[in-house]
Amino acid sequence: MAAIAQLIDFVVDFYIFCLIASAIMSWLVAFNVLNPHNNTARTIGQFLYRITEPALGPIRRLLPDLGGIDLSPVVLIIGLMVARTFVICDVMGFCAGYTG
Repeated sequence: MAAIAQLIDFVVDFYIFCLIASAIMSWLVAFNVLNPHNNTARTIGQFLYRITEPALGPIRRLLPDLGGIDLSPVVLIIGLMVARTFVICDVMGFCAGYTG
């Protein structure tokens, strides 16, 4: 069971990393630091968009418009961390000592 808990923990950590990378990449493109016409940047951006948008889209529709501030990645990261804790506690059978 510990292996399943570690796998779940790794997958959630990887997805959180992708969310953060997607947010940073969108800022770099918005401030013209990163050229979106570069093949490598475009490929990475498309990958990050395709992997994160299915989860971020519904959250964006639920959140109120804050005028250019997108809080959906923050909401999703907090939700993933809470869900990870509950799932790992359920898989392991206890929550004492789990720190993430």
